Amino acid sequence: MDGTEGNAGQPGPAERSHRSSVSSVGARVADVLVYLADDTVLPLAVENLPSLSAHELHRAVREVLQLPDIALDAFALWLVSPLLEVQLKPKHQPYKLGRQWPELLLRFTDASDDDVAVDEPSLQFRRNVFFPKRRELQIHDEEVLRLLYEEAKGNVLAARYPCDVEDCEALGALVCRVQLGPYQPGQPTACALREKLDSFLPAHLCKRGQGLFAAFRGRGAKAATGEQGLLNAYCRVKEAVGADGERGASLSPHYRAYLLKSHELPFYGCAFFHGEVDKPAQGFLHRGGRKPVAVAISLEGVHVIDSREKHVLLGLRFQELSWDHTSPEEEESVLWLEFDGDNEGTPVNRLLKIYSKQAELMSGLIEYCIELNQTSEPAAPQENVPGPAAGSPLPPAQRPPLRRQGSVMCSRLQHLSTIDYVEEGQQIKRVKPKRTASFFSRQLSTGQGSYTAVQPTDSLEQG
Repeated sequence: MDGTEGNAGQPGPAERSHRSSVSSVGARVADVLVYLADDTVLPLAVENLPSLSAHELHRAVREVLQLPDIALDAFALWLVSPLLEVQLKPKHQPYKLGRQWPELLLRFTDASDDDVAVDEPSLQFRRNVFFPKRRELQIHDEEVLRLLYEEAKGNVLAARYPCDVEDCEALGALVCRVQLGPYQPGQPTACALREKLDSFLPAHLCKRGQGLFAAFRGRGAKAATGEQGLLNAYCRVKEAVGADGERGASLSPHYRAYLLKSHELPFYGCAFFHGEVDKPAQGFLHRGGRKPVAVAISLEGVHVIDSREKHVLLGLRFQELSWDHTSPEEEESVLWLEFDGDNEGTPVNRLLKIYSKQAELMSGLIEYCIELNQTSEPAAPQENVPGPAAGSPLPPAQRPPLRRQGSVMCSRLQHLSTIDYVEEGQQIKRVKPKRTASFFSRQLSTGQGSYTAVQPTDSLEQG
């Protein structure tokens, strides 16, 4: 199984329960349990389970749910456990992969033998990583929209998608509209929100009574305003009006509004992987250590997210990076990301080292996403579809405004330990150079790329 065979990563907190997807196995018929994005279970009685392909099982799910043809591209089957998650290719046989699960855990995770022995994957019907956002906005079927909405909501509430407070409140207000109905002035809405606050906002915004020092902590101060901010945003949710002037009962407009807002998050629809990065050296003894990160990879680029602080450490489009990976046979399994930087105002190459046994999978997914972007036809301009097709740079006049300094989606390079270098022969030196070719050969090979690398000057100044 290589990097393009599936996408592996780390499940969110809501998925950390042991759930078997095969409830009974007979000579010919097995009851397979498929979990949907809202955590409901879809039981399927299938024949010849050991030889059943993911494509055939996917078709059975679509038939039971009566989903339109677009669901074939929008969703995929995943094997998910607390230790690993893998998106299946149509040719994969879920039952056989389930039997090989311990081998996959040993290869792609650092789980102990005891954890491997008790871990069991569940079969989930989830969004396809390779489904473009622009096509998602063309969907009109309410059930498909609902499933996409439920998955996006789960990722926001579990903080897999880091969001600023204002974005959390806007998204939470749409969840209020879906679950509680239209906002009614004079009704005891605040009580209903307070009782179910964790259904609308991520956990860190739901904390109350944090004590005397809460005001001195940025996150604590923001949490205190979450409830009122949510109520204010709920008041502003607009109701869809039909062609006859009546307000319809359909929730599709609110599902679509939630997805549109989610599309503003650069890591929406990503596959998530687990890794670690070096911390910057601190103190007299220059002690660093490592911090856990989630690596989010989509059709548009790569984001490295601090797993504890829930903010972005580094975000790169494919045009802005070069990459490679080293396997455990060579040394420790590592994904290398190379990108432009500056050292006291002088351009340098920067290398970020991500330690992960899933480096091979991440490298394969990056390569496959770039290939898809290069072979796909440009999308025709459409109304209400923000931004260009995945992988194409924005013209200068259309670039979105820079995010404010405190946004959780701003890169925080000061929290990363990178290598600033130029290549001189076989060595990597920390210098203050000028530009030339990349240390890595693996990068986007089109004229669209903005990434360039650096070379040494005649007199090198070592850092």
